Amino acid sequence: MEPNEGMLDRALRVIVGLVLLAFPLGVFGIDQAYTWGWFGVVPLMTGLTGWCPLYALIGLRTNSA
Repeated sequence: MEPNEGMLDRALRVIVGLVLLAFPLGVFGIDQAYTWGWFGVVPLMTGLTGWCPLYALIGLRTNSA
């Protein structure tokens, strides 16, 4: 798998993923916090790996290489 995400895209995904994972830890007191926490796994993993399956399907690349 060749990376298809740029550095800014990856950084934003990691930040969003960490914020969503903070919901079940009680940092934010909202209903269905655990559901939002599970949604945080996807952007976190795609940001850490640099590869997004949706980008691969539609042929989008945000990296310059």
